[in-house]
Amino acid sequence: MRSLTRLLAATALIGISGSALAAGQYGPGASDTEIKIGNTNPYSGPASAYGAIGRAIQAYVDKINQEGGINGRKIDFISLDDGYSPPRTVEQIRKLVEQEQVLLIFQPLGTPTNTAIHQYMNAKKVPQLFVATGATKWGQPDKFPWTMGWQPNYQSEAKIYAKYILDNKPEAKIGVLYQNDDYGKDYLEGFKAGLGERAGKMIVAELSYEVTDPTVDSQIISLKSSGADVFFNITTPKFAAQAIRKAADIGWQPLHFLNNVSNSVGSVLEPAGLDKSKGLITALYQKDPTDPQWQDSQAYGDWAAWMDEYNPDADKTDQFNVYGYNVAMTLEHVLQQCGDDLTRANVMAQAASIQDLELPMLLPGVVINTSPTDFYPIEGMMLAEFDGQKWVLFGDVIDASQAY
Repeated sequence: MRSLTRLLAATALIGISGSALAAGQYGPGASDTEIKIGNTNPYSGPASAYGAIGRAIQAYVDKINQEGGINGRKIDFISLDDGYSPPRTVEQIRKLVEQEQVLLIFQPLGTPTNTAIHQYMNAKKVPQLFVATGATKWGQPDKFPWTMGWQPNYQSEAKIYAKYILDNKPEAKIGVLYQNDDYGKDYLEGFKAGLGERAGKMIVAELSYEVTDPTVDSQIISLKSSGADVFFNITTPKFAAQAIRKAADIGWQPLHFLNNVSNSVGSVLEPAGLDKSKGLITALYQKDPTDPQWQDSQAYGDWAAWMDEYNPDADKTDQFNVYGYNVAMTLEHVLQQCGDDLTRANVMAQAASIQDLELPMLLPGVVINTSPTDFYPIEGMMLAEFDGQKWVLFGDVIDASQAY
């Protein structure tokens, strides 16, 4: 009888240990049935055009859940409005981390807003994963191991434009308009680095605006008056549309470079006027949904079917709906790779070990790669010119990290 008692006790201990081990595979917000994920997005305020991204991610999460979830677990995606206001972002992120107890924060949008939570997320050791901003600072795994970018970084993108100008218009007189925050300054720093020692001579006007400004009309008038024949437009969607429209209205026709974050046909170019947008140059890494060359493909068909079923009120000409689809697919891949180890540490470990991931709505030749020392997932881009209806790609895929 004593032997049987000891056997039962040992069996119970093993059972407890096994349960503890299983429980140890889950971080806050994860269980056998659920993965809780937090997000902030500007559904209101001056950057509300980006709200389409948050809604697209929710739509893709709905698809995942409808199809059975990730390894049998449904995703609870909690997306809160921060109005593109850093103090509000801090408040909402603390709520998600400390009250909602999410496993990770995914795709919080904006450079100033992510900057406001950068130290907090790393101190708390909560993944700040695939942030919706291309600032260069998101690729510092040695200093900030819990923060990772997703899209090509701003400085590398800006260097692509600088190289094009040096190669094709070496005597250019350049006017720059930039948002007066970390986002705008990061693009400007990369652009000047790309121009090198010629930056001081080539840039004849450098004007900024505040995100709270009603318009940038006065800046566009001043840039025209500077004599600039090249314009680098470093603006978010609302101001990008204003700048494009105002330049056309006053008869200023520079060689016009538009940063990637505002090149959506539906959200920016249509409000600005498609005729007024003709000739713009940008850099792309995703397929433009208005480009007919993709519209007979399986990739576009699957995206359009997803839009029809899960995001029916959204605009199929809006690049942000492609962005949300692609980045949500990337998260899906990471969570699948996590298996049953849904700890915060393993989420980051899997995010930092992506190899040659191809997504259907990325441009051919653009793949996702990461490593423990490389937190820049996407580094391939192609230049494109707007023809009045769609972006027309030209040249080859450029490794943005080696752009200059």
